[in-house]
Amino acid sequence: MGTGDLYAYAPGSRTRRMSLDVDVPDPPELAETDPTEYDDAELVGETDYRREEIEEFLRDGAWADAFAEWAEHTDMDETEFGVVRDLGLLARFDFFWDSYAERVGYHAPGIPEDWKERDYHDDLDSWGTVSNINASLTELGQTVCDVLKSEYIDWEGDYDAPDDLPDF
Repeated sequence: MGTGDLYAYAPGSRTRRMSLDVDVPDPPELAETDPTEYDDAELVGETDYRREEIEEFLRDGAWADAFAEWAEHTDMDETEFGVVRDLGLLARFDFFWDSYAERVGYHAPGIPEDWKERDYHDDLDSWGTVSNINASLTELGQTVCDVLKSEYIDWEGDYDAPDDLPDF
């Protein structure tokens, strides 16, 4: 560890945790994308993904609340966040209502596997950096979903979701 590295270790853990000190970016504008096209989402039932309502919740504070919570605990540093910002990755998040499971689903953007061949960004220098960015964006997506469901969404249906549904 160099003299400029700031790491905080939880007792018994080897995971680095640090808070990210950046301004909260604007929430993503949700496009009318069919979530069944994503490799990481399986949806059954209705196709009313309630994006307009979710987008309004994001603008009304859900995004800022979730981002602040995520930034407090993320492993992403300011340089990695600069890559995310430069590439416009936050604008490519998608959030949608999964009525079958009564939860918010999401699709997190990421850096593609061929980042090296494509010379994707000057500050990308290792698989570790790319992996950390992708994992951190996934964690942000889940945090946003959790905040939306617990503090903003009170939609109810007649269906009781099973306990063994996969995470997005």
